[in-house]
Amino acid sequence: MDFKDQILQFASRVEKLCTQIQTEEATKNALIMPFIQLLGYDVFNPFEVNPEFIADIGIKKGEKVDYAIMTDGKPILLIECKHYTQDLNPHNSQLFRYFIRRMQNSAF
Repeated sequence: MDFKDQILQFASRVEKLCTQIQTEEATKNALIMPFIQLLGYDVFNPFEVNPEFIADIGIKKGEKVDYAIMTDGKPILLIECKHYTQDLNPHNSQLFRYFIRRMQNSAF
């Protein structure tokens, strides 16, 4: 099965699962982790997919992003998850802070 077919199969599965997904954690388990895996990453290997990655912002410590895709010990992609029905616009500043902090630390 090629990548396009895998994506189409996953999309079909998502449509069926959404009615049962009630929380952000369920969104991660049913939608996000399988999609990361579909992209070829080992979601069970913290050297590749680091859950609850600490993305400290200035003096604010303990900020975590849901997943960081890692290469050579550095994050190359940050993934922040919300419940699939939630509007993402109010969370733009959160992602912006993560991105700016990682850039300042030359992590990318």
